[in-house]
Amino acid sequence: MQPAELQARDFNSYPPAARKLIVGHLDLVKQLPMVFVALLLREVSGYDWRFPAERRVIDAQFAYLGKLAPARRAELLRSFAEIELPRDVSSIDWVKHTQKFLDGLTKTLWATHQIDAFTAAATRYTAEWNKAEPEPEPEMPRLSIVVYGAGLHYAGYPLFKKLRPHGVFVPKVAGTDGWPEILKAVQARAAKQPTPYKHWYIDGGSADPAAGKSLSTTSYDGMTEVREDVLKKIHEIIASGHGGPEQLRTAMAEITPRELSFGSNAHDEVMHHFEVNVQTEGSGTQIFSTTFAMWSAREALRRAQPYTTLVRYAPRQRELPMNEMLSSKSKSAGVDPQGSVMDADIGAFYVWVDQQRLTGAAQSSFLAWSEEHKEAVMVGPGLPRGTVAGSNLSVKQMLMQLS
Repeated sequence: MQPAELQARDFNSYPPAARKLIVGHLDLVKQLPMVFVALLLREVSGYDWRFPAERRVIDAQFAYLGKLAPARRAELLRSFAEIELPRDVSSIDWVKHTQKFLDGLTKTLWATHQIDAFTAAATRYTAEWNKAEPEPEPEMPRLSIVVYGAGLHYAGYPLFKKLRPHGVFVPKVAGTDGWPEILKAVQARAAKQPTPYKHWYIDGGSADPAAGKSLSTTSYDGMTEVREDVLKKIHEIIASGHGGPEQLRTAMAEITPRELSFGSNAHDEVMHHFEVNVQTEGSGTQIFSTTFAMWSAREALRRAQPYTTLVRYAPRQRELPMNEMLSSKSKSAGVDPQGSVMDADIGAFYVWVDQQRLTGAAQSSFLAWSEEHKEAVMVGPGLPRGTVAGSNLSVKQMLMQLS
């Protein structure tokens, strides 16, 4: 099927908001290249469960494409139209099975040496529509906080090596009430600007009940049954002997929250889908608590573009042979406090990098604090780069400097 042949009934399987959106722009979609439409449908098909920031991006693309003159639009998307696909890929129902089609497309692009042309086309298109429909500035300066929680200790390990050149290193953090002060600070920010999905709390262990309901919260322990369901599905596919990496990826992408054990979890459907994506798209998120925290933070920053991001790392299990980690045997593996510190240190740097990619980066602030090491680093506007604090500071004092 080519886009010009599309009818409204072809989207009857889409959720309500997604179907309304695509049908409302059907005349435009019919004029676009098939590969480009498939890429667009991957995002549109999940519109009902996208964060507001993601919906804005999708809406902006339709607005941009609709305003272009037909000749200009055709010229901009010509490279997508020129991609050659084998029959086994082009015959896939790319409306209903978008991920399967895109997996086949990816394989084809690499195998036929068309990947460079595709990348250039995608880069050009993204630059053009971002210029025409720029991301809005945040309604408040962004703040990200990464906490290396209790149990993460590595004697002699130099923390924050990649972050120190960008801010102030605090070699001695005073006081013992750092965590309560952090919760208080993020809750105050959420109360000041109570926009949905703009204030996040991600915990690599158990979420602190004191965080309240004003934060979008997800935790490794809170996802135990879901993680076990996903691991069971992975094990079944591998054990069947008929599921290679490509088939496994496609199967994981098609998993929905209804297939997993969310039980009476009070999260809304948008959060359900986010958590499923973390478990099915992340590598190791089902096994290592540090990987879960790292991937969740990355996806939250990329997709929800929050004003506040709080990530707390907890000790992860030791590494074992893959077959053991995919089975129940890994539950008695014990923890790896040193490896957890190293993971948290990398994760903290990634959070800062991902925050810098968002609008308002020049006004954004960042704090990483090790509860066990009693060390911290803070980065923000007005703070000197590559310096060491001349006196002991408490977490509360650091938060005041970053507010």
